[in-house]
Amino acid sequence: MLTPLPASRNFTRVTLFQRIMFREISTSFMLTACILLAIILISRSVQMRELFLGLDLGLLDTAMLFGYMTPIFMTLVVPVACMLSVFLTLLRMNTDREFIALKAGGVSFYQMLSAPVAFSLLCMGLTLWISLHWLSWGMGHFRAMVLDIATNRARIVVQPGVFNREFPGLVLFARNVDPANGVMSGVVVDDRSRPEANVLILAPNGRIETDPARGDLVFRLRDGSLYNFRGDTATLLGFEEYAVRLALDKMFRGLDLGPIKPREMAWKMLTAFDRRELMAKEPAFARKVEVELHKRWLYPVACLALTLFVLPLASMFEGLHRQYGLILALAFFFVYYLLLSLGFSTGESGAVPPIIGLWLPNALFFAGGLYGIRLAARERAPHLFELLQHRRRNAAGLA
Repeated sequence: MLTPLPASRNFTRVTLFQRIMFREISTSFMLTACILLAIILISRSVQMRELFLGLDLGLLDTAMLFGYMTPIFMTLVVPVACMLSVFLTLLRMNTDREFIALKAGGVSFYQMLSAPVAFSLLCMGLTLWISLHWLSWGMGHFRAMVLDIATNRARIVVQPGVFNREFPGLVLFARNVDPANGVMSGVVVDDRSRPEANVLILAPNGRIETDPARGDLVFRLRDGSLYNFRGDTATLLGFEEYAVRLALDKMFRGLDLGPIKPREMAWKMLTAFDRRELMAKEPAFARKVEVELHKRWLYPVACLALTLFVLPLASMFEGLHRQYGLILALAFFFVYYLLLSLGFSTGESGAVPPIIGLWLPNALFFAGGLYGIRLAARERAPHLFELLQHRRRNAAGLA
């Protein structure tokens, strides 16, 4: 018969065990997060290859763009890596019979949860900091850098004394061009971007700029004349300033800037909107803002919800190989993300309030985790898991 350890020795053993577990979870988290982030960045680079080729980016500029995109990926990578690292660590300990040894020494299942829960809370704080601060910083710098590169590229493309046809729907001629600041003189623009009319613009001077808010390349012309040809009629207008806009996604394939989206905005900007007024004027945009407000807190809370959900699973699947455990954990995350994607789409369409559609997956996994922990502490399992374990043991016995 095993004799329980004294309280002081038991506390020392639990503390040492928590430190070792926390260190192992942290190591697994770093490895998992790096692998997941690398996979996402590689897939993203394949999607944006035409943009990189069109902008003629160097290695340093490419690395900087990927660095600015990292925060938006990290909001998803951190919860997944947190869940996988906790699950795989506890699964390994259960497979090596460490749980049995600890329980025999008088350590309860609840005492084993301190390190995983504490680690998930740290991941929650990290994801919240990324979501509220780092995300908008990264997206803002990404937009600014792409616009700056596109502007410099356009200044190089516009050769003086040549009819430039590099811009979709436009033919641009400038007698002189300063590549350093984009100042042009003797400008002629043939705008054929509108099928119903052909616009010819003459201006003594102009400038190549970008509009960060709308993601447009702008040819700003001054003190010129505009000839508007519609069928057999023509009109002449004089102007002090006229802007010819060209969306950068038309010039560089693979780029999707456009107007600043809610996911690029800082938290202060999102909360500064008058929601009632915005809903009355732009209901579609207002719903996207509402969804984004919930999303900024949704992913951080997912770290805790997913961790609590996988804690009892590791104790229920004793002897399961790590590769199968990884597949199982990813399958549960796929279900979670499927529900979350459904919440995003229904929230933006207005079919379901975002507070219900977006928070339902977290609530379900949080409740499922608490129920599973209660069963695991009593050394019980749901009937489905008991059936799976029974079949696996029978298969092992037949083998």
